[in-house]
Amino acid sequence: MAFPEYGDYDGVGLAGLVNTGQVSAGEVLEEAIRRAEAVNPQLNFLAHRAYAVARTAAADPALPAGPLQGVPWLVKELATAWAGQPYTNAVPYLKDVIAPFEAHTLTRIKAAGMLPFAKSTSPEQGWMLATESSLHGVTRSPWNLAHTPGGSSGGSAAAVAARVLPLAEASDGGGSIRGPAANCGLVGLKPARGRISLAPAITDFWYGGATILGLSRSVRDTAALLDATHGQLPGDPYQLAPPRRPYRDEVGADPGCLRVAMVTATPDHGTPVDPEIVAAVVAAGGLLENLGHRVEPQPVPYDFWPLYKAYTALVATQIAAFFANIAGLVGRPATREDMAPLYWSMCYKGRSYTGVEHSNHIETVRMLSRELLGRMAAFDLWLMPTLPMLPRTHGYYDMNLDVDTYDDTRMGPDCCYTAPFNAAGSPAISIPMSLSRAGLPIGVQLVGRDGDEAGLLRIAAQIEAAQPWAHRRPPICT
Repeated sequence: MAFPEYGDYDGVGLAGLVNTGQVSAGEVLEEAIRRAEAVNPQLNFLAHRAYAVARTAAADPALPAGPLQGVPWLVKELATAWAGQPYTNAVPYLKDVIAPFEAHTLTRIKAAGMLPFAKSTSPEQGWMLATESSLHGVTRSPWNLAHTPGGSSGGSAAAVAARVLPLAEASDGGGSIRGPAANCGLVGLKPARGRISLAPAITDFWYGGATILGLSRSVRDTAALLDATHGQLPGDPYQLAPPRRPYRDEVGADPGCLRVAMVTATPDHGTPVDPEIVAAVVAAGGLLENLGHRVEPQPVPYDFWPLYKAYTALVATQIAAFFANIAGLVGRPATREDMAPLYWSMCYKGRSYTGVEHSNHIETVRMLSRELLGRMAAFDLWLMPTLPMLPRTHGYYDMNLDVDTYDDTRMGPDCCYTAPFNAAGSPAISIPMSLSRAGLPIGVQLVGRDGDEAGLLRIAAQIEAAQPWAHRRPPICT
């Protein structure tokens, strides 16, 4: 069946067609596969195909009904285990590992009636704002092939932006949902610490700094995805109050008159903010004022480098622990030849810390996060850049560097607006704002109060209604 209008629908719209019998789940899936194969040679976002598995699920009469029934889904090839499929994290050391269990988030995705059909590319082990690896090569942006779609969720971002599917999995430990959203003109919500359970393989991913959700083209899709995946299990280390109502109900709801802090300054020794990005943030502030909110310019509410240094120290320790723990699945310990120098040096650094030092790193992150959130508490919402720069060209994030050089000169300066909210656990969302003079997307970031994804979805939906972005399509688009 020809389905030329497929790319005009978001996920909720496609599910509506399936729910009412206008198209079948199988027809939607085949269109997603056709589009993936059409543009993947240019963009390189597919890490692994599982089409037969997806076709079997689509044909099952017991496919769960719901607001996302029959919607295709890409599983990110990082952190999320898909039983029977590769579990490599794009690391050569793990190239032959097959997941022996399934992530709870993926179980919930399937329970919502969605159809995982492939795995999307990520950079090696994820600590990167681009998507490049020795296993899968370079993933390119559909907006400009010379530029990155972002990382570490760049494979999903490229596919969603190119209209292969309406939403796909993404995860965020330093900006890996929000950065690709900004680079590709998408919606990217990083949920609050603990909103999404990481069971069964992980209980605490970077002490709540890393979490999982997805990338989409509409706020209502992001809300529906959060409805499908949120919630803690008994024994999870962070327990949040459940939402008062479904997140979908926040889309279109009145956000009230908000007091908004607007930041355009660069954190000390961060990447200088591109003037076009400053202009986008100021334009977003003007739009919020026109919508009835009170916008006040404010300085950066944190001292970036002390927080970043403490956060990356605890990340290094957990990365070292990950590679030690997964050696049983591989069948041998990792060696220097098994991973990029960045990660080998990160493991070495993580193993060098004593237990007392690791405990102090955790406490430092929590104390500095308390100070950060205390400074932010006077405002309902913070508006700032998602990234300080336009999308980088390929090769900038050199994983042949040692971890300290890489963090000090590449990753750290570029994630100066995103990583603090991983450390603090705050919900934050990047939404499309404009295009640069060169035709590259620019996103702005909204940061909400503790545990208030509902408020972020209300204001993001209000902005989307006032300044729609669904019509923007990249040059490479199925």
